[in-house]
Amino acid sequence: MHKGRLEAFTDGVIAVIITIMVLEMKVPQGSDFAAIGPTVPAFLVYVLSYTNVAIFWNNHHHMLQVSERVDGRVLWANLFLLFWLSLVPFVIRWMDESGFAALPAASYGVILAMAAAGYLWLERALILCNGRGSRLARAVGADWKAKISFALYVAAIGLAFLRPWIAIGFYVAVALMWLIPDRRIESVI
Repeated sequence: MHKGRLEAFTDGVIAVIITIMVLEMKVPQGSDFAAIGPTVPAFLVYVLSYTNVAIFWNNHHHMLQVSERVDGRVLWANLFLLFWLSLVPFVIRWMDESGFAALPAASYGVILAMAAAGYLWLERALILCNGRGSRLARAVGADWKAKISFALYVAAIGLAFLRPWIAIGFYVAVALMWLIPDRRIESVI
């Protein structure tokens, strides 16, 4: 399979995920500024979730840009990543409807951690497919940034049962960490 087909499929799935996320948002019950107040937390989680999905999409694009080919392992790793990303709309609605309770906040972390694991699996599958001397392998090295992100997600899952907002703070911190431009892949293009 040509990598372009994988990219097009991924782009389509991510577009659907983002569309579902925005369609799940509740409209304020009123037409004044006071009506917006109750929707702010859900909107902020939407912004965080949009940012997270965008980060995965952006890094996915860069990974495939420096890869020559894909194989069956890559396809399955990509589907695993997309599966977990497809659960983001569900869990942000659950967080909103539960008032940001512990289990939904922890579940958000589980989904992000599993998406991060899927991303790492995809990265390793691409390296195996393209060779240990490939541009991707040289660019990412041991990929400490992804491993640290995964560890922070796992820590946040436990913290969600103590204070859900602390866990959400960890999720924001990971997103901010990835918003800082990562030049590793761009440097080998």
